[in-house]
Parts: sequence; structure tokens; C-alpha cells
Amino acid sequence: MTKRVLVNGAGGFIGGHLVKRLKAEGYWVRAVDLKRHEFAEPPADEFIVGDLRDQSVVRQVVRGIDEVYQLAADMGGAGYVFTGEHDAAIMNNSATINLNCLEYGRRAGVSKFFYSSSACMYPEYNQLDPHNPQCSEDSAYPAAPDSEYGWEKLFSERLYLACMRNYGVQVRLARFHNIFGPEGTWQGGREKAPAALCRKVAEAPGGGEIEIWGDGLQTRSFLYIDECLEGVRLLMESGCTSPVNIGSDEMVTINQLAALVMEVAGKKLALRHIPGPQGVRGRNSDNRLIRQKLGWAPSARLRAGLQKTYAWIAPQVLAADRELVLA
Repeated sequence: MTKRVLVNGAGGFIGGHLVKRLKAEGYWVRAVDLKRHEFAEPPADEFIVGDLRDQSVVRQVVRGIDEVYQLAADMGGAGYVFTGEHDAAIMNNSATINLNCLEYGRRAGVSKFFYSSSACMYPEYNQLDPHNPQCSEDSAYPAAPDSEYGWEKLFSERLYLACMRNYGVQVRLARFHNIFGPEGTWQGGREKAPAALCRKVAEAPGGGEIEIWGDGLQTRSFLYIDECLEGVRLLMESGCTSPVNIGSDEMVTINQLAALVMEVAGKKLALRHIPGPQGVRGRNSDNRLIRQKLGWAPSARLRAGLQKTYAWIAPQVLAADRELVLA
């Protein structure tokens, strides 16, 4: 009998790719989001446009579902999450979605939930040294995330684990570290660093410059979408019930990330450092636990993912420029 799964947030970047992956594996997939996917049409068996903050919508979409992949959230890059201007909406919207998803999902007989948490839930005090951030799963407490987005992720992790203890549903939790790739937001303020830099480099004329928020010495790791999905599927099929990092451990500075994008694009540009939201000084995925639990960890090089991402974003930038000229 074909397993029936629900993907919440299927109109977004990771959710859209996940629908493709699940369909390729033979699942029956119902997809839900506030909006249709901006760049692709996920091949779901059903795509429902609906607001998961609305209890009546959630009651409808969980009917007849075996497993839920909960990726829906109010989120974006540093320009959205770290300004402080969206804190109340981020916390209210995402928490409401998770409360609804769990409550009505378990009532409807959903047996297993995947929840996409974030590395933003790790304590800020562990990420002050850009050269030596601490992001092992057991370092989450004492809790001190650097944003309300991170606090909501931490709350929701505890919510899912409490429901597993109290109601017997199965839960799998992944702490994502900066997932990137084609078919994701690349402009408008919610884009993340790899997409933003690909856009900036594509827009800049040779010999020009691009802007970098802060000194560019803050460190991060970035995981290509295909490896993210591999980790999600392995985790769902495993017996691991504790949160695990899904991210690359290839740590780079933002300046180095920009240099890689320029290398991929074949452009030499100057960096102009300006004030802007940056988040923590250092973050990198600690992959010891995922290797222990799943016998697997991401291994693809950052440059390879950037090549594919830039090859997708650059034509989008060109098309947008043409539309402006025609307008």
C-alpha cells in the first residue's frame, strides 16, 4: 500500500525540492502552502493553497495522512530574521503552525512527524569566536539563541518531543544549517547569503564591486539542497529520535563565500563592507552525531553547489534586467 505523506511549506525552497524527492521514491504526496511555488510546480498528487495557522485548513490537510514533513515557517535570511522588525510575526506564525500541525495531525492518526528546526536555536555564547563555534547537539542548553526565530525553533523542538513522549507519535528533528540551491528566493529581502551573493555578483559589471554586511569575517557553513534531502530521508527512516544537525562542516567566511561565487562566475569584483544584520560571528555544523546515528554525513564541496546555484540565478537576474529595460 502506497504511503501517503503531507509536505507543509511545499511552496518554499526546501519543501518544493522535497516533494520531488518523495514522488521519485513512490510516495503519494499532498502539498500545502500559503502560495504556489514561485519558480517550479512541485509534482504533488494534491497541492492545497491554504493557511496552516487556520485550524480548519489543518484539519482538512491531515486527513488520511501517514507521515507529515513540517517545513512551513515564517522565515528568511539575515535581512529578515535579525532586524527585530518581524519578531512577533515570526514567533506567532511559526508556533501556531506547529501547534496546529501536531494537535490535529495526531488526532487524525498521523504516525510520524518530521520537523525542520534550525541551527539558529544554538546559544549565541557558543558562536562568538568565528574560528571555533560550538554547535554540537548537546550544546543547546543553557538556551540563549541569538534571535526570536531561534527561540521559536527551540520551543517547537520541545513541543514535538513532548508530544512523542505523551501521545506515542514518532518524531524526527533536524537542525538545518543554511540550505541553498536552485529554485529558492534570490531577491526581495528574504534570500539567504549564497543566493544574495549570487545575485549581487550576477548584477555587477566586471571590475565593479559588491556590498557585504559587516566585515565579512563572520563564518558559516552552507549545505546544498540535494544533500539536505538525503539527510532528511535517512533520518526519517532511522530510529533516531533526538535532534541532529543536517549541515556541511566546510566552514568559510562570508568574504570567502563571495570569492567562491566570483570564481564560479568568472568575475573579479571588489568587496565593500557596510553596516547590516549579521547574526552570530561563527557557525558550523558539527556532524559527529549524525555520523554516529545514521552512518552518513554531507560530503559535497561548497563550490560544486554554488556552480549549480549561480547557473540558475544568473539567468533570473538577466531576465529581470530585461523586464526593467522593457518597462
